[in-house]
Amino acid sequence: MSEYIQNMFGYDGQTVVVIGGAGELGGALCRAFAQAGANVVVADVTEAGCQKRVAELESLGGKAFWTLIDVTKRESIVNALDEAKKPTGKVDVLVNAAGVNFASQTFLEHPEEKWDFVININLKGTFLSCQVFGEHMAENGGGAILNFGSVTSLLPLSKVFGYSASKAAVLNLSRNIAQDMALKNVRCNTICPGFFPAEQNRKILDPERVDNIMRGTPMRRYGNPDELAGATLLLCSRNAAGFITGAVLSVDGGFAANWF
Repeated sequence: MSEYIQNMFGYDGQTVVVIGGAGELGGALCRAFAQAGANVVVADVTEAGCQKRVAELESLGGKAFWTLIDVTKRESIVNALDEAKKPTGKVDVLVNAAGVNFASQTFLEHPEEKWDFVININLKGTFLSCQVFGEHMAENGGGAILNFGSVTSLLPLSKVFGYSASKAAVLNLSRNIAQDMALKNVRCNTICPGFFPAEQNRKILDPERVDNIMRGTPMRRYGNPDELAGATLLLCSRNAAGFITGAVLSVDGGFAANWF
């Protein structure tokens, strides 16, 4: 890697926390940060998942750590922050990649308990994590927050009512955080992935839905999780993206462009 590229996109000496790092999309981002030189803290709900991801990152030559987290509980997030500070004394980057989904055939059939489940993790979890880590960043010279939106942040998708609402709210929240914390040198941006088959959505990808997705995606294919790496490394970089905050970047094979 050239000195210029390393200066722009390298993360040597920085601590990056990826909430949801044991998952498929979060795992791709963990790999990207690890190979860019960061101390990567994998934060997720299961010890086995975290340890497996850390072992993978270490096999790639990366510096990796892990901590358990429940994003619906502030105390758990505070504990995760305390653990994440251990490598360098502070956290430079937070990525909120945790998320859940649920589909129902119609709006009237959507169960209230599933609505609460999705909203609590996708929206409340993002809110709490941004508050806890954002306060730490503001007290330590700044940092970068990257929240996971979705194509549903921009377009209402059928059957996933709670998920669509939560991701639209995450985008709005991220822009509000960007405005409020700009003078504290805390940047907040949103990445909006298109369709990347992962554990949370495979169960709702029936043949009809797959056909609709392919017809709506100009590139006519699913995304590969590693294709999120470039956008993520850009938006979280203190040098390459020092003047970027409140932005939304779609990585969706043209899906959103096809609908506007």
